[in-house]
Amino acid sequence: MGFIEELRWRGMLHNMTEGVEEALSSGSVCGYIGFDPTAPSLTIGNYVQIMILQFFQEAGHKPIVLMGGATGRVGDPSGKDQERVLQSYEKLDENLNHQIQQFKRLLNFDQGPEAARMVNNLDFYKEMSVLDFLRDVGKSINVSYMLAKDSVKTRLEKGLSFTEFSYQLLQAYDFQCLYQTYDCILQMGGSDQWGNITSGTEFIRRNLGKKAHAITTPLLTKSDGSKFGKSAEGNIWLDPKLTSPYKFYQFWINADDADLPKYFRYFSLKDQSTIESLEEEYADQPQSLKKILAEELTRRIHGDESFESVMHVSELMFNKKANQEFLGSLKVSTWEALAEELPTTQINRSIVSQGVEIVDLLAEHSSITQSKGDARRAVKGNAISVNKTKIGAFDHKVHATDLMQDRYLLIENGKKNKYIVEVTS
Repeated sequence: MGFIEELRWRGMLHNMTEGVEEALSSGSVCGYIGFDPTAPSLTIGNYVQIMILQFFQEAGHKPIVLMGGATGRVGDPSGKDQERVLQSYEKLDENLNHQIQQFKRLLNFDQGPEAARMVNNLDFYKEMSVLDFLRDVGKSINVSYMLAKDSVKTRLEKGLSFTEFSYQLLQAYDFQCLYQTYDCILQMGGSDQWGNITSGTEFIRRNLGKKAHAITTPLLTKSDGSKFGKSAEGNIWLDPKLTSPYKFYQFWINADDADLPKYFRYFSLKDQSTIESLEEEYADQPQSLKKILAEELTRRIHGDESFESVMHVSELMFNKKANQEFLGSLKVSTWEALAEELPTTQINRSIVSQGVEIVDLLAEHSSITQSKGDARRAVKGNAISVNKTKIGAFDHKVHATDLMQDRYLLIENGKKNKYIVEVTS
């Protein structure tokens, strides 16, 4: 299946310039998508475009990831109803370097003629003076052409600085530079980027007398119309420190059933026949289908070990049959994952080295109960367990030998309230 056909059946094709199918069918071509480092990590929203690059690469073409070291310093007005708050150069560079490492895990940059290439658009401008920019870039397109773009028109009444107005010029010139240096004939992006991208094709037509192409994808939204990738806590990040693998997995598990066909087509690497077969097989079991997608994406983004930890965390959180033997089998990485999801208290090793009474542990050394009286009532009510063992005496002592992986305790107060106590030296 060719690249355009792949996008069509997946519902990922919004618009394209005339002749792009013929250009792609003529052989391997070079195409790019730009990413501005305005966030500390890539997000699920960014991953839509990363998937486009992966499908492009798998169709035998050569992708370029253009990092916006320059454009990130200016701010793209597309899709924004107010001026962006500019970040420091140091923060943008930090974001950029981190995102580069993320891209290297998600695309093939090393092997074969279709290996991806990483380019920073700051390289196009760092030796260019403002006068050179105005003469060589600013002269390429007139203001009336720029004002006709939706990304500009929608902001004129609310206010648009010259800084963000100039973004269109930068993105257009980026395309020209990539065309000249790497014979890159195609720019791709979200549908909100159509104006900026076609400004680039116009640059190349006017300045180089050449034909370049554009492809855009629909902006992915949920069935209720809300923005994709946003949860109650905010963005779904691809960095495990910002969104834990467990929360990442749960995002897909908790997806609306109505969104599932779209999510499978956008994010699964399975082919059309496999996806359609799975949808038919699990037509009455959407939760099973969510688990298949959640596993595929969690393994791909976070790795097999993180996925196994997620499964153990899920079993401990929701499986009533999890016992002390199960706890003893958990790796440190799984306990670390648990500590991210459950209320966690850190205590010094000296507290447990001589043994600490359960009432003191609950009330004085942690916030599991509000007072010793509450702790005694919980013990008396048979509500307290340590590492899945019920505690029936007020003077029961917890020792260092009770620690899992010589570091952790799982304390439960009732059926639903779970806590981690982490021992530090």
